[in-house]
Amino acid sequence: MTLSFFDQFSITSFLGIPLIALALTLPWILYPTPQNRCMNNRLLTLQSWFIRQFTHQLFLPINQGGHKWALLLASVLIFLITLNLLGILPYTFTPTTQLSMNMGFAIPLWLATILIGARYQPTHTLAHLLPVGTPAPLIPILIMIETISLFIRPIALGVRLTANLTAGHLLIQLISTAAFHMFFMMPTVATLTMILLLLLSVLELAVAVIQAYVFVLLVSLYLQESV
Repeated sequence: MTLSFFDQFSITSFLGIPLIALALTLPWILYPTPQNRCMNNRLLTLQSWFIRQFTHQLFLPINQGGHKWALLLASVLIFLITLNLLGILPYTFTPTTQLSMNMGFAIPLWLATILIGARYQPTHTLAHLLPVGTPAPLIPILIMIETISLFIRPIALGVRLTANLTAGHLLIQLISTAAFHMFFMMPTVATLTMILLLLLSVLELAVAVIQAYVFVLLVSLYLQESV
């Protein structure tokens, strides 16, 4: 029984095709492409408004040089939100519960911010490794600590997204399994458990959106230090 709870996170195949490939392709099909004949479409208007509000809020404290990342980070945000929300549906697979995929997002984005800072602002980038006013005996220790924290950033990005979504899915499955087994023995307790499951599902919807936003927000903060 314990092992079956983790079956939902295993990558399965159908007719030799990994379902994770289908799950990664599906989000882009759900969003319409703007065209001249449907510029007044309500869905496109809402989509454009969301992207404008997101980019304005996220890139307001970032210098002009970092605004080139607006399209990339907006696409990553919409992609992660869609994957997280689709993964809550029954009998679906959530690719963002795979640490390897999340690290595949986190490491290139983090490395790009480091390379941009090293190219355009090398002195400013190196200055982050040593706080101002540090006593001379503590300089080697602080440089080592800041270097380690710098390389931990992509791991924190990937693990945070994976852990939050995995924990939510496991908790929903545990509560739903308990409600199913108690339905005939203790109907009242099972009903209360189902109400709790409904509230938890609403919470998981919020977590799916928030974790995608936090992922992109942290990348933008790393970018802000480099531009």
